[in-house]
Amino acid sequence: MNAPFLPYGRHWVADEDINAVNDVLRGDWLTTGPAVDALEAELEKVAGAPAVTVSSGTAALHAAYGGLGLGPGDEVITTPMTFIATASAAAMLGAKVHFADISEDTANIDPGAVDALLSPRTAVVAGVDYAGHPIDADALLPLCDKVGALLVEDAAHSIGGTYKGRPVGSLADITTFSFFPTKNLTSGEGGAVVSPHADVLKEIRRFARIGRLADASEHRHQDEGPWWYEMPTFGINYRLPDILCALGLSQLQRLSSFVTRRSELVARYHELLADVPGLRLPTQRPEVDPAWHLFSVRVQGGRRKEVFEAMRAAGIGVQVNYIPVYWHPVFEDSGYQRGLCPVAEQYYAEQLSLPLFAAMTNADQDRVVETLRKILG
Repeated sequence: MNAPFLPYGRHWVADEDINAVNDVLRGDWLTTGPAVDALEAELEKVAGAPAVTVSSGTAALHAAYGGLGLGPGDEVITTPMTFIATASAAAMLGAKVHFADISEDTANIDPGAVDALLSPRTAVVAGVDYAGHPIDADALLPLCDKVGALLVEDAAHSIGGTYKGRPVGSLADITTFSFFPTKNLTSGEGGAVVSPHADVLKEIRRFARIGRLADASEHRHQDEGPWWYEMPTFGINYRLPDILCALGLSQLQRLSSFVTRRSELVARYHELLADVPGLRLPTQRPEVDPAWHLFSVRVQGGRRKEVFEAMRAAGIGVQVNYIPVYWHPVFEDSGYQRGLCPVAEQYYAEQLSLPLFAAMTNADQDRVVETLRKILG
């Protein structure tokens, strides 16, 4: 009998999560009710800054950029080692995207490469906490200050992590989270934007709430009646409904245990794979405590495709994260060329994500290790 397929990531929904959703379904609110406020309040405790919930990690990025008013004439510097949304959400607003190469050890955006791309038009530097390892915020913030830009931290992989003792969410001007099922906690689909800057977060919230001006005292027309509302800017409906906020809120109560279990599995991978030839294991810098989302290894000697296919054939759902963003036709057709970020391209050529999720058992992990050892000989 063949062993069941083992995915590279999956959610862990417990009875308390189901009960939380059922409570909302039996209540008076399905969307934009008390569960939204409760989740945002609890996220602030975890992230160290006020939060706005949104419908996905992509929506979080779009709302962050849209709330800042990014548009033609603005430039955004970001990493190619990410899902396309980190870049595309800015490009869709008309901003020019520049790709900075990555640090060879962490696969995070390289501050030196960012410095070389800065210009008076740089409005945002967007780093990504690749695999759950926080960006070097203390190196990036002074670079942003040089040109009056803001630092956006795409923390889709890293809620619950810390950098120099500070929680992810309190490091950058704006931080975005994703609650997709493979992430460190889930609300089904969902995400959030956090920021210590009240004025910035106010505009992000407005963008994510269809452009509606919530404060009646700020309406242009004050004498129409209590039904009156105004849209001073365009926005999009990125609301996360109460049903999903209830799931996210329940999951958030278990975040620390999720992060701990992932860290245990990462440590165990390091122990079990330390002597495997042709395999490079991920790096952790001493000043960070990651909330590991991926266990990203590098398969050397040009064997990544061979290993990928053999692992999949054995029922183990390895993945490649990510294709360099500017290789996608939508950017390629706009003039971006291969060779732009050689460190990132070499990383991509070797990268392979092994299964990692909080519900993963030691037996699951042993199966991954034994299969990988057999393939690599």
